[in-house]
Amino acid sequence: MDNGHEYFAVIFSSKRTPGDNGYGEMAERMMELAAQQPGFIGVETARDEHLGITISYWENQEAIAAWKKDAKHHEAQRLGHKKWYQSFSLRVCKVVRESHFERR
Repeated sequence: MDNGHEYFAVIFSSKRTPGDNGYGEMAERMMELAAQQPGFIGVETARDEHLGITISYWENQEAIAAWKKDAKHHEAQRLGHKKWYQSFSLRVCKVVRESHFERR
């Protein structure tokens, strides 16, 4: 993800309601759609049976705002409030430095 300049991370952490209820299919579609958005850099996600964390990376805040307003994404947000999430938090952060380690 090292693109040589500052960029933004959107951290979405959530606690799900019981059952899938179409969540898995919608999450997959949202990942595919986000990847097509201008300014999208990448995504990392982790989920266990109780907590999910998805971090998406964006070139700028305008790209994040455009993604938030996307009609299909807006529908997923509506369904999340209605049936998929017990609770969630969203944080938008500016990434000013990064480093990596990989054992070889």
